[in-house]
Amino acid sequence: MSARLDGKVCVITGTGGSIGSAAAHLFAREGARVVGCDINQAAGEALTAEVTASGGKMISLQPCNLTEPSRCQALVNLAIERFGRIDVLYNNAARAYFNWVEDVSDAEWRATFDEEVSLVFYLTRAAWPHLKKSRGVIVNTSSATAWTTFTNLGALAHSTAKAGIVALTRHLAMEGRASGIRANSISPGVIVTKQSREQLKDPAWGDYFLGRILLQRFGEPEEVAKVALFLASADSSYVTGTDILVDGGLTAC
Repeated sequence: MSARLDGKVCVITGTGGSIGSAAAHLFAREGARVVGCDINQAAGEALTAEVTASGGKMISLQPCNLTEPSRCQALVNLAIERFGRIDVLYNNAARAYFNWVEDVSDAEWRATFDEEVSLVFYLTRAAWPHLKKSRGVIVNTSSATAWTTFTNLGALAHSTAKAGIVALTRHLAMEGRASGIRANSISPGVIVTKQSREQLKDPAWGDYFLGRILLQRFGEPEEVAKVALFLASADSSYVTGTDILVDGGLTAC
């Protein structure tokens, strides 16, 4: 164990999901005290029990709907009450909606920004005073769809929101510079998760994406989590205001 996050208090959202759970396990193994959350109570509780059983230090708040600013504040309060500080904020949680321009309803458009952008803003705003004190780190989750399009995927609202995350991250890096806050984002490509696994078995989807990925395989949640660990740790001490594509070369050609 390298203990790259030894003693750090790391807030990770969406820990009941595939990438969030991988990050919680990895961060805990690296010495972090993890504060998780999920909108799904059963999934959040199960993951917290797994991390704790494996020797990690983790607490979690669920159900936690991060589109509600009061719940974001409750999550920050939990971290401060239990551990006294916040060193890393990993804004991983989001819910994506996919549709073509003529079919995107007003409600779907609003929901996309609430569940992909607003929740990142609300939680970051709540954690900001504590990140200033700790000279902390922010890791946000964008997507390869912020950088490219796919002819079989109606992702207008989703892509727009994720491009917003890239811009939001850049501004956070600028605003946090005087306090020593670093902010970066990750743009995953096609990752095998609980949500995508079955769909990717369909040749209409799987073959299409494999044909565009230079490494000729889909990514795993742990591979995204390892990049998040790099950005959260001192290994990336001179990296801020940027986005890292974790896409196997999907956007390279």
